[in-house]
Amino acid sequence: MKRSIAYLAFLVMFSLPFYTKAQPGKFISVRGKEVIDPAGKPFLMRGTNLGNWLIPEGYMFKFKAVSSPRLINEAITELIGPDQAREFWEKYLHTYISEADIHYLKTIGVNSIRIPFSYRMFTREDYLGQNNPDRGFALLDKVISWCKKEGIYVILDMHSAPGGQTGDNIDDGYGYPFLFKNEASQQLTADIWRRIADHYKNETAILGYDLLNEPIATYFNAQELNPYLEPVYKKITAAVRAVDNNHLVILGGAQWDSNFKVFGQPFDSKAIYTFHKYWTDPSKQVIQDYIDFANKYNVPIYCGETGENTDEWVGKFKDVLEQNNIGWHYWPYKKMDNTKGLVTFDIPAGYNKIIEYTEKSRASFEDIRKATPQDREQIKKALYDLISNSRFENCRPNQGYITALGLGTK
Repeated sequence: MKRSIAYLAFLVMFSLPFYTKAQPGKFISVRGKEVIDPAGKPFLMRGTNLGNWLIPEGYMFKFKAVSSPRLINEAITELIGPDQAREFWEKYLHTYISEADIHYLKTIGVNSIRIPFSYRMFTREDYLGQNNPDRGFALLDKVISWCKKEGIYVILDMHSAPGGQTGDNIDDGYGYPFLFKNEASQQLTADIWRRIADHYKNETAILGYDLLNEPIATYFNAQELNPYLEPVYKKITAAVRAVDNNHLVILGGAQWDSNFKVFGQPFDSKAIYTFHKYWTDPSKQVIQDYIDFANKYNVPIYCGETGENTDEWVGKFKDVLEQNNIGWHYWPYKKMDNTKGLVTFDIPAGYNKIIEYTEKSRASFEDIRKATPQDREQIKKALYDLISNSRFENCRPNQGYITALGLGTK
């Protein structure tokens, strides 16, 4: 990005329409099917997800089977050791998203973002080199302050819940949505959300809380598990409402946030229902069930994730969403060697050695010894070059994608 992105930011700063800023003592709310701003006017979310930051994902690292934060950390630890891995993650988490990134998003017209996070950042469980239960607040507070400065609203998204809510790499769990069959995990989830809500209850830059990302993957018995979803949402919402009546709760459907049939009569007066859509036809037909749900219950709906597609597709689907008064957060903001997102950055030299390692058998210590490259310093350099390349000033905008979303210069 370097000069190009800085120049683009300068060009668009004075050509964009005005977007509502967070105001002291006033919060985003809902009125019927509308999300409304602090002045009582309709607010259509237009933004992105900060994917691969607090929840690293294997496919964004160019890995295959090594797909979750736990598995990525295991591979990196095997390659450079626990002390160096701890230092790597510390630098990564304080570099991948910076104030410059948030400022750039504002200059291209983003009015809100969704931040995926792991519950482990609020516990003493080991996660990416640390076990500090206040670590999540330290990282989120900083980004939220930048967003508040820029007038960008924030949704906090529990992408990884205790026990696992999805049953796949997305929840960084153990291959099954154990959350829904385990009271202890449900209670821990509710307790963490209560703690988060208590911490942010007076923060006007927060739009709301996305309670569980993409619960109950399609690999499992929906008839058995789906009936648990809404009761778990009610339990978490009660914990939030015990300390925070200011912010919205955001409820995603079952089966990758796609199935609203699990929901009955709305149980909270400040709720938004969210769906995710990838690789479908970009037509109204694919979202008609959600529109019908909104009409039936007179509640707002919103697309929390979509994208990862061609410029033509993302533009067409964005138009379909906005024509039906549905806000959106496209996935992702930043991704290595990728044109299907807002910005990208280069693969480091020598990084192919890391990819090759993750694709070899590592089932035993003998396997690990055989698979590990001899030059560990070269591996370490490639990892740190990844961090350097991901810095805002070293990224490049995907201008076609940005334009297709109606962002950037007008």
